[in-house]
Amino acid sequence: MWTKNPNHKNTSLTPEDIRRYNFMVWKFIIGCFAFVILMVTLASLELFGKLPSFRDLENPKSNQASQIISSDKELLGTYYVENRSNVSYKQISPTVLNALIATEDKRFKDHSGIDFRRLFTIIFHTMIGSKQGGSTITQQLALNLFSEKGREHSFIKRIPQKLQEWITAVRLERRYTKEEIITMYLNTVDFGAFKTFGIKSAARTYFNTSPDKLSPEQAALLVGMINAPSRFSPTSHPDKALARRNIVLSRMATAGFLSDGQAEEFKHKPLGLDFNPTDHNEGIATYFRDVLRRDVQKILDDPSFYKSDNTSYDIDRDGLKIYTTINSTMQDYAEEAQKEYMRNLQAQFNAHWKGISRWKTISNFKLLMDQGMRRSDRYKELKEQGKSDEEIKADFDTPAKMNLFTWKGNIDTIMKPIDSIVYCKMLLRNSLMSMDPTTGEIKAWVGGINFEHFKYDQVKRGTRQVGSTAKPFTYSVAIDNGYSPCMVIPNVPVTITGYGADYTPGSSDTRQGNLTLRDALAWSQNWITAAVMKEVGPVAVAKLIKTMGITSDVPPYPSICLGTFNASVYDMTGAYSAFANHGLWTEPTYLLRIEDKNGNPIYEHKPKVVQALNEQTAYVMTYMLKGVIENGTGGRMRYKYGLNNPVGGKTGTTQNNSDGWFIGITPQLVTGVWTGCEDPDIHFRSTYLGEGANTALPIFALYMKKVYANTELGIKKNIDFDAPKEPLKITLDCNAYNQQQPGTTEADKKLTF
Repeated sequence: MWTKNPNHKNTSLTPEDIRRYNFMVWKFIIGCFAFVILMVTLASLELFGKLPSFRDLENPKSNQASQIISSDKELLGTYYVENRSNVSYKQISPTVLNALIATEDKRFKDHSGIDFRRLFTIIFHTMIGSKQGGSTITQQLALNLFSEKGREHSFIKRIPQKLQEWITAVRLERRYTKEEIITMYLNTVDFGAFKTFGIKSAARTYFNTSPDKLSPEQAALLVGMINAPSRFSPTSHPDKALARRNIVLSRMATAGFLSDGQAEEFKHKPLGLDFNPTDHNEGIATYFRDVLRRDVQKILDDPSFYKSDNTSYDIDRDGLKIYTTINSTMQDYAEEAQKEYMRNLQAQFNAHWKGISRWKTISNFKLLMDQGMRRSDRYKELKEQGKSDEEIKADFDTPAKMNLFTWKGNIDTIMKPIDSIVYCKMLLRNSLMSMDPTTGEIKAWVGGINFEHFKYDQVKRGTRQVGSTAKPFTYSVAIDNGYSPCMVIPNVPVTITGYGADYTPGSSDTRQGNLTLRDALAWSQNWITAAVMKEVGPVAVAKLIKTMGITSDVPPYPSICLGTFNASVYDMTGAYSAFANHGLWTEPTYLLRIEDKNGNPIYEHKPKVVQALNEQTAYVMTYMLKGVIENGTGGRMRYKYGLNNPVGGKTGTTQNNSDGWFIGITPQLVTGVWTGCEDPDIHFRSTYLGEGANTALPIFALYMKKVYANTELGIKKNIDFDAPKEPLKITLDCNAYNQQQPGTTEADKKLTF
C-alpha cells in the first residue's frame, strides 16, 4: 500500500497555475504575431527601404541582353551585363516547370506568395538543426527582380529584407498569373558561366538548344544549379552537378511528374553537355559585333531615339533586338576560308624569313619594337605602377608566362615580353568583306585574324594603301569619255607634268610592245595606267573615287592612279559594287533596324544610293575586270581554284609588297580581301610571294567555292552581268574595233605618245 512521504513536496499544478501559464504562452504567441504584423506594417510603409511601386510591378526591370540577329534569323551574339534573353511560358518545356516546382516550391500552384505550411516546417527544421530554404518561387522572384544587392547574409539585415519579399510576393501574386510568375522567375535565374541568366541563355550555353526542347535530365541539371550555380556547375564540378541532378529527378518522381522507372532511367544518363559559352571573344563575327556595338551605341545616344521617359536605351540591359544583314552561313564560310589559307600563308612567311635577322634587314625594326612595347597593355600597367623606363625595359627582357595566338590554337609558353612583341609583329593580318551589290547589304565581315588577341578591326576602322586596286577608277573615267577597252597603247614609261613635281612611275612588269586597255588592266601595267591618267587628269579620277564612296583623303595627284592613297576594305568593296550594279553605288549596309524588347521599332536604316557611273561604263568595266581573271594577274582563280564562271576582279600590291589586295565581283556578290602585317615596314621580300594574287585572291576563291556549293544561299554560279538597257555604244569586239580607220573617234585623237 502506497503511503505519502512526509519529506516529499507537492509539485502538482493548480488550475490557477495552468491558467497563468496558458496566459503567458498565448501572450507570447500573440506578442510574436503582433510583432510580425507590426514589422510587416512598417515594411509596407517602406520604413526598411523602398518597395516596388505599382508601375514597377507592372513593368519589372531585368537586365536583358540585347540580341544581334542575322539575316537568316540566327543569333550572332549578345551585348550584356547579364547574358539574359526572355522567353514566354509556351516556349518552356513542361519538364523544366515540373522540375522547378518539385524542387523549389511543391505547393506553388496553391499558395498566394507565402507558403505558411512550409514556413512552420522550416521553423521546426531550424530548431532541430536542419537547414532548409523557406522562400517560395514568388518570393525568390521578388528578390531577383527588386533587390539590387541580392540576398543579405547578415541575419539582422535579412529579416527586413524577408518581410519586403513577403509583401512584394503577395503583390506579384495579385497582379500576375502563376504562369506569368514562373516564367518571369525562369527568365531571371542565375546559371553561372559567363554571366548566364535565364532559362533561354542556360539552355543555349549548356546544351546548345532552346528551352522548349530540354529533356527531363537536362531540365533537372539546370534546375539543380539554381541555388548554387558555382557549386553545382557541370563544367567545374561535374560530379556534384550529376549528384544534384539525380536529387532533382528523385523529387520529380516523388511529386508525380515522373515514374520511379523513368527517374532511374534518366539518372543513368551522362551529363551530355554541349557547352557553348557566350563570350564577346567567342563565336562568329566577333569584329563585326564590336563595330556594330559602337554604331548602335551612337544611335542610342541620339536624343531623337530616346525612350518615352526621355532616357536613353541601355544596349547591355534593355533587351534590344538588333537586326543585321550578315548571313551566318556566309560568315562561317568567310572565316573558314581565312583560317584555311592564312595558316598556309603564315607558314610561307615564316619560311621566307627563317634565318634572316629582322633587326638587320628591316631598317626601323628597333623603332617598331619600341612603339609596340609602349602601346602594349603590359607597358601601360607598369607605367601606372610608377615604374621607370629602365625598370620597364628590364621587365620586358625577363621571361614570363605568355598566351600566344597560333593558327593551330592558342598556346601557353614562357618567353620574354619583348620577344612576344616580335612574334606578333611578324604575324600576317587579314580582313574580308562580302556584300550584295544591288542592295548594299553586307553578308560577311571578317575584321582580323583573332579578336581575342588583336581587337583592331581592319574592315572599316583600318585603312591601308590600296595599290593597283585603284587602277579601275582611272580606266572608268577613260571609258566614260569614250575610250574602248580595245584601244592599243605602247607600254613605255610616261611622265606626267603640271601637278607639282614631275611624276614618272616605275613598273615591275615591263612587257614590250603595245597593249589594249583591257590587257593593260589585266596585267596591271603601271605605264599604260599612267598614260591614261595623263589624258583624263587626276581631278576627274579623284572626284570619281569620292563619288564611289571612298571616305578617306584622296588628293588629286597623278599617283592616285596607282593607288598611293589609303582606304578601308569597307570603302573599296563598296566602291567596286558600283561596277556590278549598273553604276549605282549603294551604301554598304550592315544594320537594318533596332527594336525594343517588345518588338517596337526604335531605328531603321535607309542606305544612300548614288549614280556614280554611267550604266554603260559600269558594264564595260565588268568586262575589263573579267579580263583580269581570264588572262591576267588573277589567272590562278581559274587554273588553281576552278572558278571558270563570270567573275571579275583586281589584284593589288603596294610598294615593297606591304599590302596584298583582291577585290572580286560577281553579279550577286562583291568581296574585298586585304592581307598584310600590322606595320607596313614588315612584309614579304619578294613580289612573287607578297603580291595580292598570292596573299588575298586565294581567300576570295575559297570563300566563293563554299558559297557556290551551297545552293540554298541563292548565289548562282553561271549567271553573267546584265547588259545595259540601251545598245552598247562602246566597242568591245577588238576585231571590229581594229577595222575602224585611225582617228575615227575623239578618244583616238586625244592619245599621243
